[in-house]
Amino acid sequence: MGMYEPIKGDDEEEVKKKKRDDDKVGDVDDDDEDIDIDVEMAVHSRSRASVPNKLEEEKHHRRHQQPPPQSQSQRVVSLDVFRGLTVALMIFVDDAGGVLPAINHSPWDGLNLADFVMPFFLFIVGVSLALTYKKLSCRAVATRKAILRALKLLILGLFLQGGFLHGLNDLTYGVDVEHMRWMGILQRIAIAYLLAALCEIWLKGVDNVNSGSSLLRNYRFQWVFASMLTTLYLSFLYGLYVPDWEYQIPIGISSSLPKLFSVKCGVRGDTGPACNAIGMIDRKILGIGHLYKRAAYARTQQCSINSPSNGPLPPGAPSWCQAPFDPEGLLSSVMAIVTCLVGLHYGHIIVHFKDHKDRIFHWMITTSCLILLGLGLDFCGMHLNKVLYTFSYMCFTAGVAGILFAAIYLMVDVCGYRRLTLVMEWMGVHALMIYILAACNVLPFLLQGFYWGKPQNNILRLIGIGS
Repeated sequence: MGMYEPIKGDDEEEVKKKKRDDDKVGDVDDDDEDIDIDVEMAVHSRSRASVPNKLEEEKHHRRHQQPPPQSQSQRVVSLDVFRGLTVALMIFVDDAGGVLPAINHSPWDGLNLADFVMPFFLFIVGVSLALTYKKLSCRAVATRKAILRALKLLILGLFLQGGFLHGLNDLTYGVDVEHMRWMGILQRIAIAYLLAALCEIWLKGVDNVNSGSSLLRNYRFQWVFASMLTTLYLSFLYGLYVPDWEYQIPIGISSSLPKLFSVKCGVRGDTGPACNAIGMIDRKILGIGHLYKRAAYARTQQCSINSPSNGPLPPGAPSWCQAPFDPEGLLSSVMAIVTCLVGLHYGHIIVHFKDHKDRIFHWMITTSCLILLGLGLDFCGMHLNKVLYTFSYMCFTAGVAGILFAAIYLMVDVCGYRRLTLVMEWMGVHALMIYILAACNVLPFLLQGFYWGKPQNNILRLIGIGS
């Protein structure tokens, strides 16, 4: 029986072609120009007697026959999964935090499960920005678009968290501008997004990156900016003098005068609930009437007999227990910006390192340094505190975000286990919509508008929500 013997030159070409296709696994940013160069080298190395038009035929064949879903492969699916997981975590801690205080926000120092949600979101924003601005055609246009996006988030945050909607069990709406809350979750994300985007647009180097040190050099001005923000935060937190201050709370009867409370401070560098510089800056700039009314420290042992849950004031409770305090204040948002810049660094690793092992290796170096630094600072007295967004809290939570992101990347983008995370991926793609409808109670607010007989008889009461 005769056997088919392949032509030697064609066989070598197929082997080289297969090898090039295999090398593309994990490298989603290869240019078509590089592919054409490889083809040309392979053709000429095979034989000088090749037909001149064969190169053009090969290029034409590869352009039309090779599957082109490069835009799909360029998307880092693990980032969508991580975002969806964070949205799910946020909904879970919001709904179950009142029942399980261990997962609710920590009243002051220390970390609970809910305290990881905000830094996770900011970290994801940073990673996304690095991928978005990987190639810029016009810096001015990119800047204009970034400003518009930030303004949209700010306006949406003011509408959702400024007090316009009154929540469950209340069909009224509207807010007194004199008591409108200026800061909030979306407002903080908008500020961090804008500054991180401007850094990525204007403070990015053009050097070739082939190692960890060259990566730091290429983005050295961004790291200088992050260091300046950290220095500013620490200088204000530990250097500003906090004087005595007063606040008022209304009494049940509208005709009665509000009750006045005085808080004694006169200190510098205090990181307790009453006399920290972060609260003072918010009271001076934003106004005490525009701060968050349900302060986290109201659940401390000093302020609640049911601590760490809300409860009546214990005998001899401090005068500051009922004072408003915004967990998304101005100075604390400075460190939130740094979290976003850390996420940028993780995104830069995706952009410049194409091998999975290289990416995970550099992520783990950064993650280890952040976690060790955060724990070390906490041990030395700079406690992990979400409300103040301390430097130690920023380091530790950003490091944990790095570990979780690397683990999801390994599972989804490297090993290909996407079926297990399809729900989280969908939630990540539609994160803002889910946040508005579920986490901000917009959907429950709309559903309770349909009732029979009286407003208390609505769909939410029927299924046990808001009762």
